[in-house]
Amino acid sequence: MARSKECTVFATQKFSVQASGSKASKESRADSQLIQEGLEDFLEEAGFELRPKRLVSTRAQPCTPPQSLALRRERKAFAEPGSRSTPAADRRQRLRPRIPQPVRRSHRGKGAALVAAHLLLSRLLSALKGSQAGSPSNRPSKMKKLQGAQLRKPITPDLLMTPSDQGDVDLDVDFAADRGNWTGKLDFLLSCIGYCVGLGNVWRFPYRAYTNGGGAFLVPYFLMLAICGIPLFFLELSLGQFSSLGPLAVWKISPLFKGAGAAMLLIVGLVAIYYNMIIAYVLFYLFASLTSDLPWEHCGNWWNTDLCLEHRGSKDGNGALPLNLTSTVSPSEEYWSRYVLHIQGSRGIGSPGEIRWNLCLCLLLAWVIVFLCILKGVKSSGKVVYFTATFPYLILLMLLVRGVTLPGAWKGIQFYLTPQFHHLLSSKVWIEAALQIFYSLGVGFGGLLTFASYNTFHQNIYRDTFIVTLGNAITSILAGFAIFSVLGYMSQELGVPVDQVAKAGPGLAFVVYPQAMTMLPLSPFWSFLFFFMLLTLGLDSQFAFLETIVTAVTDEFPYYLRPKKAVFSGLICVAMYLMGLVLTTDGGMYWLVLLDDYSASFGLMVVVITTCLAVTRVYGIQRFCRDIHMMLGFKPGLYFRACWLFLSPATLLALLVYSIIKYQPSEYGSYRFPAWAELLGILMGLLSCLLIPAGMLVAVLREEGSLWERLQQASRPAMDWGPSLEENRTGVYVATLAGSQSPKPLMVHMRKYGGLTSFENTAVEVDREMAEEEESVM
Repeated sequence: MARSKECTVFATQKFSVQASGSKASKESRADSQLIQEGLEDFLEEAGFELRPKRLVSTRAQPCTPPQSLALRRERKAFAEPGSRSTPAADRRQRLRPRIPQPVRRSHRGKGAALVAAHLLLSRLLSALKGSQAGSPSNRPSKMKKLQGAQLRKPITPDLLMTPSDQGDVDLDVDFAADRGNWTGKLDFLLSCIGYCVGLGNVWRFPYRAYTNGGGAFLVPYFLMLAICGIPLFFLELSLGQFSSLGPLAVWKISPLFKGAGAAMLLIVGLVAIYYNMIIAYVLFYLFASLTSDLPWEHCGNWWNTDLCLEHRGSKDGNGALPLNLTSTVSPSEEYWSRYVLHIQGSRGIGSPGEIRWNLCLCLLLAWVIVFLCILKGVKSSGKVVYFTATFPYLILLMLLVRGVTLPGAWKGIQFYLTPQFHHLLSSKVWIEAALQIFYSLGVGFGGLLTFASYNTFHQNIYRDTFIVTLGNAITSILAGFAIFSVLGYMSQELGVPVDQVAKAGPGLAFVVYPQAMTMLPLSPFWSFLFFFMLLTLGLDSQFAFLETIVTAVTDEFPYYLRPKKAVFSGLICVAMYLMGLVLTTDGGMYWLVLLDDYSASFGLMVVVITTCLAVTRVYGIQRFCRDIHMMLGFKPGLYFRACWLFLSPATLLALLVYSIIKYQPSEYGSYRFPAWAELLGILMGLLSCLLIPAGMLVAVLREEGSLWERLQQASRPAMDWGPSLEENRTGVYVATLAGSQSPKPLMVHMRKYGGLTSFENTAVEVDREMAEEEESVM
């Protein structure tokens, strides 16, 4: 009779347990915790094994053996000597999920296992409460706790609800919210502006403009912006926002090309090492400007030589320059080379010399600033950019107003913008314009993709793309006015043509412009403003580099690194600081030039070409446009499709071929790098390229079948590719997240691609064998 009563309880009452939710969440979580703990102890002691095959119906049914409730007693014969074993049993024993192991994070079987476990323990709990038999002392301690769990009115299990019905239910699934998101509406836009508008806008664009036709250079510049810059910018933002994944995990879109993400990380890591050294130089000059007299204003210091000559006021009464002026050196140039770099202490790149303690401390300070700003990810860096992305425009405006009011300023501006249209017939001008667009927008470094991955799913990145790209171009043009107005004043004071004082790169920022500051009233004030502007411009880009690395790695290992993201960020900063110590030596500038010339040269172009072809050709331009339509509400037009399919890859390929044909060995001043250094630089660039075929090889080896079948399987999107939140998954992406109960994604995947991956085929085959064996037993 007792057995009949127990069977009646099991068969007649409907049971379900709410894991968590908005209604009575605390009590529900407590009951769920008790049930799960009791399940673990119960199955360990009783030797049962849970089969997540299918859900048990909650309708009244006759009492059946435990096997029909998805319970099967573990066969001890497998552990006994001489026991009979079959291949099917071995595979089943190896692949079958077991309790009390955590429910596996998989797209299939998880929900059924968890619901079956809840139903099982609910029935056990009901049997205990209904029978009221047995001594309490004979029951396990956790079973006592189970008696106190209150059963409420029957409700639908959470895992059987639709996403809209679940409300605030917190399933055992990691959503994109765990990564963090932008906390303000302008965080993303300002971060992108700060990332794109960097040091290159100040010290590279003006020089490239006046050497390639002046105002005529703007024609190929804006044309390349339309062909190459805007489309690639929008493509990278779309990839990041649609998937909410970093540069590595985003290649769920086509695992065959995951090596491109690894190459992207290698490039951005090398760039971050030397880029922060440039910020350290800026900090050095910033502190040196906090004096009444700038230290590079006069000769007579211990670092000056006999060739040092104060060029200010060096003209005679008739305006003629001394004959030996061309054989002299300005105080600012000797301050940079002999005091800041102390390059005379090194005989070349092979003998860097001693570490400069002042540069070492400045580099340490630069890394500390970067770490503090990215300590909490985009939540902290997104607030810092409100200052670092806007304040440079205020300083640039002040320098522009001061520059155009100087005597001789129009001379420099005229030299900067006078169009020389005959330069447009040279292919070099078009290549230089494309290179300026390519590097100034930061396409291919992963920063844009990383920033977009923290957006909401429907953020209007189409509008943001035009705001950032056009704003970057306008900023470069304004920076040219601010720079050349001062250079025009400087050339008039020295009585030399503008082209003799104009330089690019570090020579402009640390030699020419500081020398021009000494000719202005209140020179320390203007010098401080200029270097503070360079500091804020550089920090924004460095934030993006570090956030790209941290996000990419934590997205690959979310369960280990995401809770300790701050610690991991600190370890990355420490490691890069130690690797950058060679740049603080006497010959550190040689290593910086080598890194600058090769780390992000042809390797970066190969990565961007691979990304463009993989998305548009392998994944498919129609699918990609469909994804953008799901995200933004409209499909990209003919302009973007034509650029993605033909114009952008062709332009990048032309840039790659041009850079190989016009290859020139690295040099710094009169120093020529040895052959082994050139070979090291070439290998540095080739390493990022070789990671792409290496990633393909790994992806192919993970599959099964013939070579063609492996290539097909590795190139298909992963089962969980798509928006990170289930509420944003529509169409073919409906319920494809881990924990979803809908069979639709599996059917869609099979109908779309004609089959499953090798791992999924194995799992389906084992399930089929288990079902056949169960039918034969019954």
